[in-house]
Amino acid sequence: MTPPHDESEWLTRKKRIDPKLDAAGWPLPKKGTTPIHTAHRTEEEETSNGPADYALWLDNHVVGVIEAKKLTIGPQGVLKQAERYAKGLHSSPYDYGGLRCPFLYSTNGEVIWFHDV
Repeated sequence: MTPPHDESEWLTRKKRIDPKLDAAGWPLPKKGTTPIHTAHRTEEEETSNGPADYALWLDNHVVGVIEAKKLTIGPQGVLKQAERYAKGLHSSPYDYGGLRCPFLYSTNGEVIWFHDV
């Protein structure tokens, strides 16, 4: 078992973040499917500012962007990274002062920071 201080971001996502997103009602759709009206998440969502770690979708629109960090990095200072990705979302009907989704998150799987834009 990997000690928490050696845990990579990928492992933090798989062990700590993904199960919490599943439990909160943001499942990862089966490969090859694209839900339209149900809440779900995507990983490595392309934006014009680089890929967002996660995008939360509802009614075919991104409503949240999540920036993930490995367990040993606090999420407090990385909401700016989620903001950058939110500014680069493609074809979003939302515009909150240039941010193209209403909710931003950063987490290391244990601590969650949230911004309701």
